[in-house]
Amino acid sequence: MDRLTSMSVFVAAVEEGSLIAAARRHGLSASMAGKHVAAIESEMNVRLMQRSTRSLVLTEAGRAYYARSKRILEEYEEARREAADTQGTVRGVLRVTAPVTYGTMHLSGVMAAFLERHPRVTLDVLLSDHYVDLVAEGFDVAIRIGALRDTDLVARRLAPCRMVLCASREFLAQIGPLQTVAKLRQLPRLIFSGAISTGDWTLIDSKGNSTVIDGPVRMTANNMQLLLAAVLRGSGIAYGPSFVFDAHIASGDLVALLPDHRTSDLAIHAIYPTHRHVSLKLRSFVDHLAASLGSTTP
Repeated sequence: MDRLTSMSVFVAAVEEGSLIAAARRHGLSASMAGKHVAAIESEMNVRLMQRSTRSLVLTEAGRAYYARSKRILEEYEEARREAADTQGTVRGVLRVTAPVTYGTMHLSGVMAAFLERHPRVTLDVLLSDHYVDLVAEGFDVAIRIGALRDTDLVARRLAPCRMVLCASREFLAQIGPLQTVAKLRQLPRLIFSGAISTGDWTLIDSKGNSTVIDGPVRMTANNMQLLLAAVLRGSGIAYGPSFVFDAHIASGDLVALLPDHRTSDLAIHAIYPTHRHVSLKLRSFVDHLAASLGSTTP
């Protein structure tokens, strides 16, 4: 029997909890999966697991063999990927997730250009303002704005992200002159509930003193487009990325508040799981993002 296959079946049985599940993963019959494990035990003359129809329990030798086998299989898979990459062709499926508003405003053209450059790549894209666990949900890369909470993931900075505080002209006409932070803190706020960044709703004056704007909440939403519509209708003041509000500030529909103060600047990153070997398709995609977004993002 092929020892690499036998090792894979054994590891699958441990991870799945049964030989039947391991057989299903490898497209084998249950009896054949059992023969693969039995072949390893016979060759080494040692019992690796106690098996029954409902469960399996590893022996001490089985636990040691599982740990070593898993490392060997990971090394083999890494060697296989490296060998494939030496062909120099970017290919395969790449799963990407990004925030909804940023994705629709800035990523469609960038991704289309990447696909045009690499015709053998397929992109599977999820736009979501919810936090996505890359490893658990099987994504290759995420584009994230703001603070990074995953210390076990690799982060590459793509572009800056300036934050703005704004309101509609109609709203400002109703409340009168707005010249102090104290008055600003009394105004109804429109809050993005998906924010994970430190420094939200913070203004910094010319002396470096910071103030958190913590006035009453008029509306909370997990989508920036919904908040944009609300601030344009005069429902309150909004705080968020410049790429959401800048065009409306330039047109005069919105007004940046207290321009003598500054906001906390954030950053846009590409985030991907830590591996000793990063696939050619992922490396090429992240390089493409950095080259494209670094020169186009406001």
